[in-house]
This record gives sequence, structure tokens and C-alpha cells, in this order.
Amino acid sequence: AEHESSELKRSLGAINLILLGIGCIIGTGIFVLTGRAAAQFAGPGIMISFIITGTLCAFVALCYAELASALPVSGSAYSYTYASMGEGPAWVMGLLLVLEYGLAASTVSVGWSGYFVSLMHDIGLAIPPELTAAPGVAVKNASGVVIATGVANVPAIAVIGLVTLLLIRGVTESAAVNNIIVAIKVAVVVLFIVIGSRYVHPAQWSPLVPAQVPAVAAGVPNDIWHQIGRALVAVVTGDNSTKYGIGGVIHAAAVIFFAYLGFEAVSTAGAEARNPGKDMPIGILGALLVCTILYILTCAVLVGIVPYQQLDVPAPIALAADMMHLPWFAFVVKIGAIAGLSSVMLVLLYGQTRIFYTMSRDGLLPTALATVHKTFQTPWINTIIVGIAAMCAAGFLSLDALSDLSNVGSLAAFALVCITVIYLRTTEPNLARPFRTPLYPVVPILGAAMCAVLLMSLMATPATRHFFLGYLILGVIVYFAYGMRSSKLGKGVVVGGHEAAPMELPHKGD
Repeated sequence: AEHESSELKRSLGAINLILLGIGCIIGTGIFVLTGRAAAQFAGPGIMISFIITGTLCAFVALCYAELASALPVSGSAYSYTYASMGEGPAWVMGLLLVLEYGLAASTVSVGWSGYFVSLMHDIGLAIPPELTAAPGVAVKNASGVVIATGVANVPAIAVIGLVTLLLIRGVTESAAVNNIIVAIKVAVVVLFIVIGSRYVHPAQWSPLVPAQVPAVAAGVPNDIWHQIGRALVAVVTGDNSTKYGIGGVIHAAAVIFFAYLGFEAVSTAGAEARNPGKDMPIGILGALLVCTILYILTCAVLVGIVPYQQLDVPAPIALAADMMHLPWFAFVVKIGAIAGLSSVMLVLLYGQTRIFYTMSRDGLLPTALATVHKTFQTPWINTIIVGIAAMCAAGFLSLDALSDLSNVGSLAAFALVCITVIYLRTTEPNLARPFRTPLYPVVPILGAAMCAVLLMSLMATPATRHFFLGYLILGVIVYFAYGMRSSKLGKGVVVGGHEAAPMELPHKGD
């Protein structure tokens, strides 16, 4: 019903949606987390990790495509869950999206800080290293030597503050400006692949999957199937010693999952697609395919230039550019990364404020979060709260902690999307579905299962596990104490001239 009465112009075709997806996907994952994943977990096997994660995202993307074609509305996963499974699951999805969007913005700001500090160093402005990392985080120089211990990541705090002020005042996004920023990001990645390939040392790709540390005990079988078995056992038992080996490749796949966040943003454009049933799947899968190819090539060049042990830095692409001894190219890479990451931060914080706005309008959160400023016409109270929380996370949490927590929220949300497809196929078999997930139920089951495996890999870290479980428990308590009692759906409050009631989905022939 929302789609049929929508005032939005349906002008986006498949190519528009592919470009939108590429613009959303390319960001912190490739510019920041690739180095950490290679240095700490996978070595040159990071290329395999990207294939694993890309395959998982393809399964999830097919599920998103079915929901986006059947329910072509704005709001993405929160709206899908609300319409199909009800208010309770939608609340849980809202909690997960807070991690996906809110903490993701903080993660991006830490990457932005790394490239900004490197650029300032190039032009002769040195920022005290203690002020460029979270408390207790070791700050390393280009050679990998620890030179200081962080107190607070001031550049990350500052840039989140600036983005928050922009959002309060209201940002009218220009399609032309966005297209330019996307072009810069993609051009930087392609240039890095083309120019960097001349400086690659193929010997650094061998071995593709370094031996596990600590080494496997003598006499213990170490073929690939035994390595996979030990990796899965480690995931289930909580053993986090997955540095290198197949276990490291799987753990790295969970870490670099952040690099693919954004493909689901295509699904938010469902109300503006010309032919959602055809264009949405092409847009989502096309963007995934292009980005996976670019990511694998970028990783091949990166670990071919810089020994993977030295890549555990906030700006690995900048480090590789510096090692090429091409000052102009290093400058271009850093400017491109800073511009691209700035736009990603803006979109993520914008998305988080609008999720809170929607949940507040539904009565699940206090009405103050939906209060719109009379002059700026933006949800200013909501934006200030989100901005302060993101600034605290950016300044005082490490990149490792931020990316792991954001990935945990995203993986759990994606698993819920796959389950939603199965739920709707069971409860609403006659629902009109212009696009149907192929090989059902294999694809959604594999998607949910792979999300669960990577999720458990991240949850093997005690700090991540304790935070996530505590966060969910607290969130459920808040729902029963406030959200369920204040919900407009639960009260049957009249909204837009109609009494709020459980949504009825359209069926074939309706």
C-alpha cells in the first residue's frame, strides 16, 4: 500500500542501483580493515577470505532482493521485519541496526583519522601520536615499531562532531556531488590496482595460507580438511587462537565482512525503482560482483607490496602507496580515502538517526527522538544523542573492538533477514513476489548458517561476546519496560486516518 501511494519518483534502473551499491560498499572495509585482517589472521589468504564473505553476501543479497521486490518500501530490514514478523522481532532488528550503523560510523571515523594523520605528516604537521588512538592502543610507525600508547583518538572525535553538526543543520545531498565522491573512491581503488601491480613481489604471496600460530603439534594431521574441522571446532568452543591457517582465513572473513556493508542500502531504494522485481536483484548482485573483484585485486596488490606482518595499521593502503615512493600517488590515495570515508560517515550517521526517528514514530522509543527542529527541519535531539554516542565510541574504543561489534550486529541482522524469507514463505505462501530467491530453501538456510558461523567466530572473543549478549538483554528489557507499553501498534492509535493494526500483505491477484 505504501508503494502504491508513494509520492517518490520511480526513476532508478538497474545501472543506477548498481552504482548506488558500489558507492555504499567501497569504504572503510577496503581502506582500513584489510590490513588488520591480513596481519592478524589470514596473511595473503585474505584474498580467499574476501571470496568467502562475498559468497555469503550473495546468499543474503538474494534474500534481500526477494523482500525488496515483495515489500518495495523504504526502511530496509526494519520495515521488512515489522511488516512480516511483527513488532517484537522488529525491535530486535532495530537493536542490531544500531550496531550496524551507529558503531559503523565510529569505525569509519577511526579509519578516517589514520589517513588524516598520515596526510598531515606528509605536509609537515605532526599530531601527537597519543592523541590518534584509543586508550591503551599501541601506535606504530611505518616500520611497525610502537612509538606511543593512545590516550584518545582526537581526529576521530572531531570529524564525528563535524558530521553531527552538518546533520543537525540539514544536508541536502546533491546527486552530482555524490557521484563525484563515488567516482573518486572507485578511481583510487582502480589506480592502486593498476599502478601498484608494477611494485608487487609475487614471493610475498607464498605461502598463500601461512601455518597456524601456534603450530600444530607433531603427529597431528594437517591436511586442509583437518584444518577446516579444527577451525569450526575453534569457532564452536570459543578458541580464538586463529592466527593464520584455515581458521585464520575464516576469522578474517568475519572481520572483513565490514567491507561489504552497504549492499543492503540498495534495498532502501525499493520505492524509487522502476521495476523492483527485476532491477533490485540486478542492482544488489551486480554491485556485489564488481566490489568483490576489486577487493580481491586490491588485496593481491597490497600483500604483494607490503609484508602482511606490517599491515596492522589504520591506513594500510596509504602505507603501500608510501612504499611505492610515488609522493603524488600517495597524496591522491589519502585525499581519495578521506573524501570517500567522509561521505560514508555522513550516510551512516544519517541512517542511524532515521532508524531512531522511525522507531520513535512507531512509539517504540521516546517521542523526543522524532522531534523536528523548526528551522532546520531535522530530528535534532535524536541527531545530538547519536552524535555524542558515536564520538565517545570513536575516541575511546579501538578499531578492533568497533569493527567486531559492528560486524556482530550486521551478521545477526542478515541472519534474521534470511529467516524472514523462510518465515514469509511459510506463513504467506501466496504473497506476490516479483523476484523469488532461487534454490529455496537452500539459499536462505545457507545464508543464515554462514552468518551464524562467522558470528560465532567473532563471539569467540570474550569482550565482544559479553558486550553483545549484555546489549541484547538490556535491549529486550527496555522493550518490555517501555517499547511494548508505548507502541502505537499495541495501543491501536489512529495514524494517518487509519487505526493502527497488524499489516496485511498483498497477495497474488489483489
